[in-house]
Amino acid sequence: MSKEEIDKGLLATVAREVIFENRLRNIVSADEEPRLAEDPFTKDMGVRNLMCIPVHDAKNEIIGACLMLNKQLRNFTELDLDRVQSFAVFCGLGIYNAAAYERKVKLMAKQTVALEVLSYHATAPEEEVQQIMARAIPEAEEVKLNTWEFDDLPLSDMETIQCTLRIFVDTGISSSFKIPFDVLCRWALSVKKNYRPVLYHNWRHAFNVVQTMFCIITVGGLKAYFTDLDILALLTACISHDLDHRGTNNAFQTKSNTALAQLYGTSVLEKHHFNHCVMILQSPGNNIFGALNAEEYRHAIKMVEHNIISTDLALYFKKRDSFKQLVAYPDTDWSSGPAKELLSGMLMTACDLGAITKPWDIQQQVADLVAQEFFEQGDLEQQKFGAPTAPMFDRSKYPELPKMQVGFIDFICTPLYKAFSDFAPGLKPLYDGCATNRDMWNKTPVWDKNSAGHPPENRRISQDSGK
Repeated sequence: MSKEEIDKGLLATVAREVIFENRLRNIVSADEEPRLAEDPFTKDMGVRNLMCIPVHDAKNEIIGACLMLNKQLRNFTELDLDRVQSFAVFCGLGIYNAAAYERKVKLMAKQTVALEVLSYHATAPEEEVQQIMARAIPEAEEVKLNTWEFDDLPLSDMETIQCTLRIFVDTGISSSFKIPFDVLCRWALSVKKNYRPVLYHNWRHAFNVVQTMFCIITVGGLKAYFTDLDILALLTACISHDLDHRGTNNAFQTKSNTALAQLYGTSVLEKHHFNHCVMILQSPGNNIFGALNAEEYRHAIKMVEHNIISTDLALYFKKRDSFKQLVAYPDTDWSSGPAKELLSGMLMTACDLGAITKPWDIQQQVADLVAQEFFEQGDLEQQKFGAPTAPMFDRSKYPELPKMQVGFIDFICTPLYKAFSDFAPGLKPLYDGCATNRDMWNKTPVWDKNSAGHPPENRRISQDSGK
């Protein structure tokens, strides 16, 4: 008998009836179902009785039917029905789980392919790696890299990469962890490549953050508080802390219910920056953690995550008072545990906001860029929500930038840098720079596009070839 004949036969017909009508069938004889004796297939098989019940999956959707034939000695009973129904539940769950597993395997395969593609495109071109390797790394003194007054504006993007390499060399990190020079170059270039050309939260900002951390560790004298592994995690976190920033803040991501907000929930951007950081480290030829043993690697990744997440200002506000209390307590042990984690996190914030401590000609340009990026977010909020969510995002408030900067310094910056000035005398220049800029902003009544010392465009991320 052909498959087509079987499909048209009684057994298939009964199964379809059970599925479409969602009911069981218990046929005890040909008297009850004349088709039993008339159907060629059931007649050839000598089918005397049958029972058919629907099979449901975990969502209670019908996915098939269970058909039992020719019970010996007597017909199918209610007890048989209970047993077969239990078996059908097992079959339904098994089929559902098998299908779910197959879907999961396919999704994992798609994810693997996507990560491979992303990793390939996220990694710096090899020709750039060879170019940077062929150049001599400038001494820190040549570009004032080891000063609080450092200005990245005169440097090309490739020169900022060279300065990044100098930071890893002068802190002893590259030698301590035997980071191959080509891997260090490729990683630094790849990190730069993965910053978007937004107005402020771009590669230049990340580079300035890691430069500030370099000064804190060396000039500020805080190297004594950290192991080499700690410093590796701090530098990695600084330069990676805003990877793939979109020019909008966490509140905007949450209110817009973006994919990032749905994925992470809290500290949305910071968690994304960390995951992007790990993706780059795991890309071929970019693992500057390659010489670490398993325990060191786990610890380093954990610290990088903690440090990057700490740049969420919402967390800074929660921890600021605790930090000030520990600073005021003379016997605080900063060498391990929660105190050390808190110190690392607060240092990340101090570096992230470091532009507020720079000389006035640098500070006013950076403040203008931050304002312009905020205004672009405000424009998006105007389109999506009908109005900017706060005055700092309202473009019409641009003339009030000095007033907003004074408020920002008083509420956020001064308490932070005062605490660090009390913590370590070597960090007092950060507090002094912040106080000086507050005075300058306070003396500036209004602001316009010509107020900054240089056109703000000069500090936008460049796409130069390093010439």
